[in-house]
Amino acid sequence: MEQSPKQPFDRRQFLKMLGISGLALLLAKCGLREIPTPEATATPAASSTPLATATQTPAPLPSPTATSSPTPAYRSLVATGRVASYDAGPLRAELERMLEGLGGLSDLLKPGARVGIKTNLTGGTWTDAGLPVPATELFATHPAVVGALAELLLDAGAGKITIMDGLGDPLVYEKWGYQEMARPLGAELLDLCLPAPYNDFVHYPVGAKFQVYEAFSMNALLNELDLFISVGKMKCHTTTGVTLSLKNLIGIAPIGLYRARPEDNHRSAFHESTIFDTRLPRVAIDLNLARPVHLALIDGIFSAEGGAGPWDKGLSQVKPGVLVLSKDPVAADAVATAIMGFDPAAPSRTLPFTHAYNHLTLASEAGLGTNHLDEIGISGPQIKDIAYPFKPAN
Repeated sequence: MEQSPKQPFDRRQFLKMLGISGLALLLAKCGLREIPTPEATATPAASSTPLATATQTPAPLPSPTATSSPTPAYRSLVATGRVASYDAGPLRAELERMLEGLGGLSDLLKPGARVGIKTNLTGGTWTDAGLPVPATELFATHPAVVGALAELLLDAGAGKITIMDGLGDPLVYEKWGYQEMARPLGAELLDLCLPAPYNDFVHYPVGAKFQVYEAFSMNALLNELDLFISVGKMKCHTTTGVTLSLKNLIGIAPIGLYRARPEDNHRSAFHESTIFDTRLPRVAIDLNLARPVHLALIDGIFSAEGGAGPWDKGLSQVKPGVLVLSKDPVAADAVATAIMGFDPAAPSRTLPFTHAYNHLTLASEAGLGTNHLDEIGISGPQIKDIAYPFKPAN
């Protein structure tokens, strides 16, 4: 795989030179404050944001961004964690600690609840032979992260768990370890590019705050979920700057219905053919309004910088060794963006949002959560202690 040449002095070297104290000063400029202990957190309270009505009668849903302030200063709470590898034991233990730091799952998960986990399995197996490491240790969500979360959900009383994505290649579930992970859990694997197990897709209105699409046609099962979770990968993106839990929802739309040309194997109708894309980030917000996220988890254990997949020149593996979790997906993405060395509230046309609107700001303005670090409490390692600056995508 082609990699970009090393620069004599890059952003990561600069921040390392600053040291912890210098990085703390940079974060302070963004307004980040810390909470003393996870015990200071309160159980999140419900909000009024509903799921958009589809053809079937929707099941009652908890709030997608339900959070109450751990202290009066904080609007949202994010749990962070350190994990050195995908070994099941330490991964599950750290994720369990992080969930406890958020106050547990009792406000989101009722006994027997049907749970959907949207993973990020972009691309396909056709690039596997040319990769330096497995795709799930580079640009795709690792099945161990999804499996550990699913185990904890089952232990907390979840009923049926469905792991899902809109696949460009149906072989990824088998080849990238998802079948092996899901089988002992009794979890279902679903391709959202198909209407199965139903005969057709159904209508999902976005609501009054729509930006591009007033509605989407998508798999009906999305409307039957009691709890919807986005498990993204910590990555940069050539268009949207970062691709975390919010942009992960681009993958819930069927490729066949949202491509500009029949030969395209991606959702090309969501993009603009310009140097600055105003469409894709707004479509991501529309999808999050149509199918709200209740819990966001970001896999930053092993990932990639310089792009979102092997189609991006200069993509290379990094090992930040971190996880980010929140009941506010915008706050989760904001903290992950800060860990990556960027300002989550940066103006559009500045790093990392140089080629599109800052979709985190659009999400905050749409009422999906907050991307302002001074409104977010951190349970677990603080950003300055786990910062791992990423090389942005070109």
